Amino acid sequence: MEHDQTERRKNEHIDICLTEEVEGQGISTGLEKFRFKHRALPEIDFAEIDLSTEFLGKKVSSPFLISSMTGGTKRAWEINQRLAKSAEAEGWALGVGSMRAAIQEARSVYSFEVRKLAPSIPIFANIGAVQLNYGFTIEECKKAIDLIEADGLILHVNSLQEVFQPEGDTNFKNLLPKIEEVAKALEVPIGVKEVGMGIDSETATRLMEVGVDFIDVAGAGGTSWIKVESYRSHQTLREQAAEAFKGWGNATAECLIEIRKDLPNMPLIASGGLKNGVDAAKSIALGADLAGYGRALLHNAVDDSEQALSDQLKRIRFELQTAMFGIGASSIAELKQTQSLRQS
Repeated sequence: MEHDQTERRKNEHIDICLTEEVEGQGISTGLEKFRFKHRALPEIDFAEIDLSTEFLGKKVSSPFLISSMTGGTKRAWEINQRLAKSAEAEGWALGVGSMRAAIQEARSVYSFEVRKLAPSIPIFANIGAVQLNYGFTIEECKKAIDLIEADGLILHVNSLQEVFQPEGDTNFKNLLPKIEEVAKALEVPIGVKEVGMGIDSETATRLMEVGVDFIDVAGAGGTSWIKVESYRSHQTLREQAAEAFKGWGNATAECLIEIRKDLPNMPLIASGGLKNGVDAAKSIALGADLAGYGRALLHNAVDDSEQALSDQLKRIRFELQTAMFGIGASSIAELKQTQSLRQS
């Protein structure tokens, strides 16, 4: 019964993200407030621009991540297949959606098995941090990693989504000590990400202090999971209350600036409303190590043709490379050090 409910919820999430207006209102990523100063004479060869970088001690051919989206259903497996094939072909890292369904029900495991389609790229398992208050232990975390041969584990935090979700788990009390236990026990890096409301510097610092290895800011300006859940709730109270929170969250750019200032060495992923390669360039210049894309890729990931998704990833790469050419940055290291990004 619980598996059927989870499967229905996962499919509803996909449909709503594809067909409804789910972006926050009155808030943006903040990236539009920044502009690069164009360098008319870049003094570099476009063909020699190097997008490779290092993340968590691993060399990756490009600074991109397909953010955690889905899993647990046949439709989700079809999406994950396309994402994995394209990520492998284009050298992107890949995060899978919440693996709670796979941990609780063996028949869901197949929908997360992407390693055979993406043997060389970094892959991240994913569990809701709040599940550590609902029976999940270190063993479940290890199982998630082992099931998909992951290079790391992402614990997502989604407190307001859970409040607006009709069947949500809302006990977020005393999670830091449990996250610390998981971080100490795992042999792979552990990261924490929001789902579209952003992680502030104070929270990032507390997470670093308990052993978290990387942060995905997942800031506001993209998908609002409050809005997504309000479409599902069919409860007047939640539908009306969602209006009060349509502009809630910490903007992606704000999160990057704050965290990088206070935690200069913390591996950092920028996600939350990124749509193109110029957004990636701005994010990296503001302090990110990788740029993550989620719903921006979803429409092409549900298409029967894998070519559209592959073309989109190629376009984002080309846009990043072109932005770097426009400011005379020949490597990701130079982009991180650029003085060309100005607040407009």
